[in-house]
Amino acid sequence: MSVSDLDAVVAVAAEVHPDFPEEAAIFAERLKLFGDGCRVLDMGSGIAAYLLSHPWRELEPPALNAPLGALPPAPGTFYIHDLALLPQARGTGAAVLAVADALRLAQKFGLPSLSLVAVNASVGFWGKQGFSVVADPRLEAKLASYGSEARFMMRLVAGAD
Repeated sequence: MSVSDLDAVVAVAAEVHPDFPEEAAIFAERLKLFGDGCRVLDMGSGIAAYLLSHPWRELEPPALNAPLGALPPAPGTFYIHDLALLPQARGTGAAVLAVADALRLAQKFGLPSLSLVAVNASVGFWGKQGFSVVADPRLEAKLASYGSEARFMMRLVAGAD
């Protein structure tokens, strides 16, 4: 992902996640803070999918549409902030490749897990990728901004310290 992709990424987000709007500044900040975790899929007719991910604190998902400010000096997980695919990108294997990329980054940084907030009835997809729902009362307030069906999920990273 590059700065020139941000308008297209925001447009994909608006189409895929209309109930979870985030300002363009949020996408720009994630790209600035951890560009290695920001990817796009251009299928020839424009960007059809993106991944936003970064190291973060365990069991503390960032609030929706809120800047991070900085990455933590001692992260405990690799957080997938968003994986969004337009209909033409679904079924292409792009989502599985994005998860593999996030896993590779988690391993590179020695992080013990991947984590995310599943929305839009995506728990089944994430379960197939090795993620499990984590039920912890400390998560309730953060998850509330994502809607009643949101679930915090984690996947352990094999070979992590």
